[in-house]
Amino acid sequence: MDIVYVSNENYAQHLAVSLCSLFDSNADEERLDAYILSTGITEGSKEKLQRTAADFGRRLRFLELGDLSARFAGTLDTGRFDISTMGRLFAGDVLPDTVERVIYLDCDTVVLKPLRKLWEMDLRGAVLGAAQEPTIYREVKEYLGMRPEEPYFNAGVLVMDMRAWRAEGLRDKVLAYYGSIARVSLFNDQDALNGCLKGRIRTFSPVYNFFTNYRYFRYRTLTAMQASYRAVPERIFRYAKRQPAVIHFAGDERPWKRGSLNVYGRAYTDYLAMTPFAGAPKERGQELYLLLYHGMDLVTFFFPSVRAAVSRRYVEKSIRERAERLKEAEEKQ
Repeated sequence: MDIVYVSNENYAQHLAVSLCSLFDSNADEERLDAYILSTGITEGSKEKLQRTAADFGRRLRFLELGDLSARFAGTLDTGRFDISTMGRLFAGDVLPDTVERVIYLDCDTVVLKPLRKLWEMDLRGAVLGAAQEPTIYREVKEYLGMRPEEPYFNAGVLVMDMRAWRAEGLRDKVLAYYGSIARVSLFNDQDALNGCLKGRIRTFSPVYNFFTNYRYFRYRTLTAMQASYRAVPERIFRYAKRQPAVIHFAGDERPWKRGSLNVYGRAYTDYLAMTPFAGAPKERGQELYLLLYHGMDLVTFFFPSVRAAVSRRYVEKSIRERAERLKEAEEKQ
């Protein structure tokens, strides 16, 4: 089994937690090779990460991506996301040619169950396997030229056919597509993967990429937001809430922040205690915001329209801010 992460120094602690959970939950795997595509991880953090792997009899392979911004023409604006998220697009460039399939994991994931079934999933001619993101904004689908009924996928956990990726030159195709949407894109490489590879991504169960804030959504709310989510049976969605194989801390309620009330946060803190980063203080300064965010989570189950209104304001603000940044950048040129 081949696993790939992309990380910078800021996410080294979270990467250690995810790796620890991966190795612990997949202890029966005879071969589990983990590749870290580094965008500036320090030697000290690399040593801690290797120690985390060594505790489970595993070893990491670090592959340097260098300055990602140098791989793009012009100024790269990834908004609120770190540029390292773009690194997964270059996995085919740096991974050994012998690696023909990988599971890609974001650093803000915690693995709670074996990934063997995910690893062996039949892509049926697709290039990627991914979980649907039913809460994606209407505006995103519009600028991607996607019909409302078409599924949009989250790129935080992927099964990637690296043979097809390389053979079809998909890195260049996805990058070219990103160039065509960069002025309006809110979700960068994730948007590009969805738009460029539309029809070539196969849905897998949300069990393997469970957004922690989906705990507060009713199934009928999500299917009302995205009809394509009906491809996920309600019983599977309910099971994912109770028994997720991969938790994804994709929302603002992240367990490494002081004041977070994320009900899945215990998994993160338990695994953090097993790494060389144990005892790291939580990030401060957002305690009130996180209390309000958790309140919104609780309201979501009974009054989803409230969250929809908040999300609407957020996407409008994000689009406006992106336009303002682009205008300022153009005026400086």
